[in-house]
This record gives sequence, C-alpha cells and structure tokens, in this order.
Amino acid sequence: LRDPLHDARDVLASRFGHADFRDGQREAVAAVCQGRDALVVLPTGGGKSICYQIPALMREGITVVLSPLISLMKDQVDALTARGIPAAFVNSTLNGREIADRFARVRDGSLKLLYVAPERFELGRTADRLRDAGVGLLAVDEAHCISEWGHDFRPSYRHVQAIRDALGQPQTVALTATATPAVRRDIAEQLGLRDPAIVVSGFDRHNLQWHVLPMKGDAQKDATLLALLRQVPGPAIVYAATRKHVERVAQWLDRQRVPARAYHAGLDDDERRDVQEAFLGDRVRVIVATNAFGMGIDKPDVRLVVHWAMRGSLEAYYQEAGRAGRDGAPSHCVLLHAFPDRFTHEFFIKASHPDADVVRGVYDALGRLASKGGLVDADSGVIAGRMPGRVSDKAVESALRVLQQGTVLDDVGPGDAFVRLRWMPAEVTQRLGAGASPALDLLRALWRAAGARLTKGAVVSLDRLPFPDPGPDGVTAVLDALARDGAVEWRHLSAGLALRQPGAPLERFPVDWEGLDRRRRAANDQLDAMQRYAYADRCRRAFVLRYFGDPAGRGAGDCGGCDRCLGDARPFAVAEPARGRAPVAAGRARGGNPSPPREAPEALTAEESARFEALRAWRARVAREGRLPAYTVLPDRSLKAMAVEPPRSLADLHDVPGIGPAKLDRYGEALLQVLAVIPTPGAAGTQ
Repeated sequence: LRDPLHDARDVLASRFGHADFRDGQREAVAAVCQGRDALVVLPTGGGKSICYQIPALMREGITVVLSPLISLMKDQVDALTARGIPAAFVNSTLNGREIADRFARVRDGSLKLLYVAPERFELGRTADRLRDAGVGLLAVDEAHCISEWGHDFRPSYRHVQAIRDALGQPQTVALTATATPAVRRDIAEQLGLRDPAIVVSGFDRHNLQWHVLPMKGDAQKDATLLALLRQVPGPAIVYAATRKHVERVAQWLDRQRVPARAYHAGLDDDERRDVQEAFLGDRVRVIVATNAFGMGIDKPDVRLVVHWAMRGSLEAYYQEAGRAGRDGAPSHCVLLHAFPDRFTHEFFIKASHPDADVVRGVYDALGRLASKGGLVDADSGVIAGRMPGRVSDKAVESALRVLQQGTVLDDVGPGDAFVRLRWMPAEVTQRLGAGASPALDLLRALWRAAGARLTKGAVVSLDRLPFPDPGPDGVTAVLDALARDGAVEWRHLSAGLALRQPGAPLERFPVDWEGLDRRRRAANDQLDAMQRYAYADRCRRAFVLRYFGDPAGRGAGDCGGCDRCLGDARPFAVAEPARGRAPVAAGRARGGNPSPPREAPEALTAEESARFEALRAWRARVAREGRLPAYTVLPDRSLKAMAVEPPRSLADLHDVPGIGPAKLDRYGEALLQVLAVIPTPGAAGTQ
C-alpha cells in the first residue's frame, strides 16, 4: 500500500523546505489526508498549522481556517504568501471592495486558504458564498476557545458547529496548544467531530528551563527583570497583567536603555501592527505585553519569556511561556511571583463571571434606560452608574453578554433597524391582497423574524431577512414605500442594545445561571492550579505534564530543567531593587541608537559568526523592505547552517534546511552574493 504521507512529504519539502514531519505532525497529517476529522494538540512551537496547510495544498476546494485574532490571521497569511502559497484573510480591517475581491478569488479557485473569524459568519452571506465555492477542509485554530472549561473561552466559538453545518459539514480538524483531557472531550463534542483521530504530542519542551522567583513587590520585580535581560541575550517577551503595568514597565526598561515597546488592546490597529512588526523584524529587543499579544506569533528565536505577574491559569501561562525557544535552542521561562498578584485575577474572575445579583441589577438598569421599542443607547459606564453599590464596567459588560446569550437582549448593529407594524394583520390582507408582492413578502419576512413583537416595535437585522432583493435599493426601498402608506414606521439604528420584551420579568428568559456558576468555579480552580505551580516544591516540569494529562509526567522527578531540579546550579537569582541610576544595558552603544543585542551563535568560530551576522543583516533588510516578519524570510537554523557550511551554488542551497524551491527561487542569488563577500573556511590565499 502507498504511504499516505508520501505525497505530503513532497509538498512539505517543496513548499516549506523540511525533509520530514515532526512527531505529532506526522500522525495528524496522515489522519487528515485519509479523510478523518481530527483533534490535534501540539505544544506551542510544535507546528500545528502544518497539519492543515499541507492537506490544503493537496486537495480541491478552499480550506477555511477559523481564527480568533486579526494579528494571528495576518501573521499566518504573511508567512504563507512569503512561500508563494495563495492565502488571504477576511476581517474588519478590510473595506467592502477588498472583501469582495477575496471572495471572488475563492470562487475562481485562485485561493487555497482563507482565514476568517467566527463572527464573520454572522454577517451577510459568508457561509453561502463559501459553501457554493466548495469547502474541502475546515480548520478550527485555537480550538480551546470552544470549551467553557478552557482558559480562553469565547462565546463566538460556541457557534462553530452551526458554521460547520452551514458550510456543508466539511472534514474538520481542530487544533490547540493547551487542552486538558476534559477540554479535549468538550471540543470534540461541541464540534460534532465524527470518530476523530486524537493526536496529542508531548507537552514537554526539553530546550526550555522553568523558573519561579519569589518577589516582594514591584521594585524588586523591575530590578530582577533588568538583571534577567542582561543575563540572557536575544529577543524577549515580558507579560504583565494590565495595560497600566505594561506601559509602565516598557517605559522603565526604555529609561534603562533596553529597547522595549508596549503592546495591549488599548492601542489602535496601526500601533499594534507597528509594535508587532518591529519585534518580529528584530528592530526592538523586548516587547512588554498583556495577553493580547502572542497567539499564533511564530518568532522562533525568543530566548526569554518573563511573566512580570502570575497568569490566571496554567493553560495561559504554558501557552505564553512556550513562545520561548521555538527554534529548539535553549531558552528560559521565568515567573516573577508575588502572592498579591492573585487578587488581580480574583477581580478579573468576579468581573468576567458576575453573580446573579449583578446580572439582575444590570437588567433592571436597562429597563430604566430603555426608550421606545426597548432601545438602550448607553455604554457600560452609564449602566453601572444606574446600579446600586460599586459595579465595574467590565462586570456590566459581562452581564450584558449573559443577557444576550439568554435572548434577553439584541445587539444592535449597522444593518439593524427599529420596525413597528402599524396595520393589523387583517388590514394587511385587505390592503395588499393575498397575492405575491414585494411589500407583502417583506412584511411576512419581518413577522417571521420578530413575531408579535413587531406590533409594539422590534429590532430587526435587515441584512439577515429571508427576503429577495427587489431592486437597486433593496429592503429599504420597500420599507419606505410601506411607511408612506402608513403600514410601518421604521428607522436605521446606530450601534447599541435593545430589550426583546421590555418590562418582562427576567425569569421569563432562558438565562443559563447554572452555566455561569460553573464557569466561575472552573476559573477559580484554574487560578488555584496556577498558584500551586508557583509554590511547587518538586519538579515544575513534571507538575505541568501531569496537569495536561501527559503520560510522561508520571513518575517524572529530576528533569534538570527547572529551578527545583537544578537546585544550587540554577542560573537566576532574585535581584535587590536598584538605587540611583542604572548602568547602560548591553545593546546600546554610547551616543548611538538602541539596538537589540544579538544572540551569540553557539559553537561558531569567529569566521562563522561573521557570516551568521551578515546573513542576519541581509534578512532584516529583506524583511523591512517587504514589511514581513524576519522569520518568514528564513529561520535562524537556515542562517546557521549556511554560516557553518557556506553553499557555493544554487544546488548547494537546495540542501540547506528550511530552503525549499519557493525560497530558493526568491532568495537564492541574493544569498550567494552575501556569502561571496566573506571568505569561506580554507579559502585564504586562493584566487
């Protein structure tokens, strides 16, 4: 029998420059190529995207990738485009013409992969367009977002099974880096996977060292962070819990002459993109971020990930810390732990999972604020101000989500309108007759959407009405005609909220009180597990493996890769708060501009190091000119291989790991020119 991976390896080599699959990838790709649904759990840096990208290139039809973040989509598409693979994304950063162009490319078959957020399927005819084009494979990235037991549950991901149905039940692969056994079961059930292949690769990352340093306060954290950055050269990520802390730490590092930039959700899209590209392009050494940064970011040479404060779950911590050392080189993950950090997460949990009294209080406030038709034009701050006691804006926002999920509220969008039927049903028949007409068809569609609420006024999504377009002005032209006849009153709405049944008791609605309590308990359990990791008195690596249900955690003891097992040999110590002005940090020459210190390539001679640095400089220039992350041009391992054994021809370049035909065609001649400038070993004195 023919090896199902034979053709897949050819695609892997020609498109990605890799000779074979890694553990986990091999089993996942084989299952997908055989037509099976699959649930793939690979650690951060394990190459999850290969598990659907390779099959996508081997089959007819479009592969749709559900992805939760704009930055994640852009990063993946940039990397694929750099390899000559036709991929695109559709999200809110695009205008209508750009979106239409990308769907046209889906129809004509010129795209192989399309990245889309789950929310996009709530707009227009997205599912219909894709189903008509023929979806060959559905990939659900960051699939832990589906499970309420996961660390990053997102309500929009609960609709993924409905999306799958709307796309025609295509073969599906779900992928994540962090899923306990309970989360894995929940993902498979929520997606309705059919006899899925479950691929769980080891969570152990042998190149990472794990450290927890006890801290007394912010000043000691700052001093220890600076000491860590001086000890460990190369790119670094620092995670903090709040935007305020992110901004302060980034500014403090910059004052210590450590080039750092802040990243959080409070920055606008252009600022976030600029910071991300500066870090990926090696133009800044340190990025200080909230959890808004990092999902799907594939910078392979991060040498240090420091958590300035404890995370709320071990899943989130493992995922973020695992962004260190994705190229397999030795790297460090350090948690600066102070017990009061727990209080921040308890506040977040209380706000994200409000108790029943807060939800009821928000509902009562909405009733007082509602205008005709149940419309509420107020933000969370105004609603909080109408409630007794002190309730945070975030808690109000969470309560609003609970009410929306319980069908108490409608979320008003730009395609929505307030419509009230002024004629009685008998009058509609008398005036319009029983025969087909645009006016009667529209009124029937409105009644199907809103029911008896239409007589008092209801919010209706005009974009989603089951009503054929009657002409160039569509639904609104018919509504205007009906309004002139006195049949309806209507108006477009700006963004806001609307009560479905103003004045109705909350008990009438199917609010999931039990689920709300269950998620709150789960979040507190996850916080407790994170705290136990911080205080573990034995091997931290084994603690993590057991938590994720990895068999390698059973009986694991002395790993030699965490502070508990290293004992006196551990490399880091707690620093005392600095007094006076801190000395200039490495990486900034006197009188010069900040520049990130370079990692000293391991075991390279001076001559090889010179070639390595010349290749890095070339890569940085190409990345800057193409506005690409540096790693999508070529990874460090490819540069190191060329530094040690310089290729002399295109044929030699073809044998360098990470250089496939697409990279060879695009960069081959330029690489040979760079290498020709520096003498090769043994070339001295030759002509």
